[in-house]
Amino acid sequence: MESTREWAEKQDSEDPLSSFRAEFDLPPGVIQLNGNSLGPLHGGVPEALDRVVRREWGEHLIRGWSEDGWWDAPVRVGDRIGRLIGAGPGQTVVGESTSVQLFNALTAAARLRPERTVLVSDAANFPTDRYLAASVARTLGLRLVETTVDGLPGVLARHRGEVGPVLCGAVDFRTGELWDLVRTTAEVRAAGGIAVWDLSHAAGAVPVEVDAAGVDLAVGCGYKYLSGGPGAPAFLYAAARHHDTLDLPLTGWHGHVRPFDMADEFVPAPGIDRARTGTPHILSLLALEAALAPLERAGVAAVREKSLRLGDLLVRLLADRLPAPARPEVVTPAAHHRRGSHLALRCPDASSVSAALMERGIVTDARPPDLLRLCLNGLYVSYTDVFDAVTALGDVRKEMSG
Repeated sequence: MESTREWAEKQDSEDPLSSFRAEFDLPPGVIQLNGNSLGPLHGGVPEALDRVVRREWGEHLIRGWSEDGWWDAPVRVGDRIGRLIGAGPGQTVVGESTSVQLFNALTAAARLRPERTVLVSDAANFPTDRYLAASVARTLGLRLVETTVDGLPGVLARHRGEVGPVLCGAVDFRTGELWDLVRTTAEVRAAGGIAVWDLSHAAGAVPVEVDAAGVDLAVGCGYKYLSGGPGAPAFLYAAARHHDTLDLPLTGWHGHVRPFDMADEFVPAPGIDRARTGTPHILSLLALEAALAPLERAGVAAVREKSLRLGDLLVRLLADRLPAPARPEVVTPAAHHRRGSHLALRCPDASSVSAALMERGIVTDARPPDLLRLCLNGLYVSYTDVFDAVTALGDVRKEMSG
């Protein structure tokens, strides 16, 4: 792999995904390397929202629930996301925030194993996941055990016969390390536990096959690699084998078997519909639906392949163009099977570096204490973007070192 801008330009000219970049409303001169926090706006979203607001809501009013498909949207959009994560139809629903979906999934997982007393949580997971795991453990009177993903087999062995829900993130949100979802799920299920995955940093970026892997429950946000917009609703996947016994704590009327009966007692709907809660946020939900189109056309596998190539280029450019004193350490594993879609670089001044790059139109972010994160989404990041970002990073590091 060469390390010249001319080579990068040639790769862009031959890239089968290059046309997708123009579909996103990126400001001129801005390089978006922050899609692991917030995906960019796709050009089809404003048009879809305008139609929903002006015609469906504005003209159809309450008839939008039936005439415009609002009522079916949580499961319809869920099935579209399900295809992106390897789920068959009728197992994924969209609505509520990631936090709400996590609480629902973890509590339901614990109720699937009522005789088990230990809830295991990934100690390096995103803070919300850890907070909610602790809250569910307190609420249900379970013992919370935190461990690294690498340390999970030992925890399963030490607590054999006690482990119920096990919550892990598919990708380490700090370092970008990709965990072995298939192997870990098999280990959890072999121990009699319930495998619950947070796919927020994987869905739409890394090929995931939840059905084939035997995943029990999974959640994920809609605003990172799915580009559904800030605060986009999250999804909940529940394997069909659990639907008849899935006891969710949040029992909203949309999850009732006969919602319009306004019955006194909750009777869950069959299938994944029981995971619906209250009235969904229709505007956000339909914005997310419109945003899925380019990823569906490109295919997660193709986006993943390009992202890996972009990551390899970034690592090579760092080695070739930045002298050792200014060169950040690449924390993300080099092996493709252990790498997510963002690369983490260790810089003692990561927050200041990120701010300086932002002033140059390069959007990255930092995570304490010293990690600079660069998301290399193959759908809209180009080879020349990576080249220019590394060049700017070298300039920033040189300026900061005096």
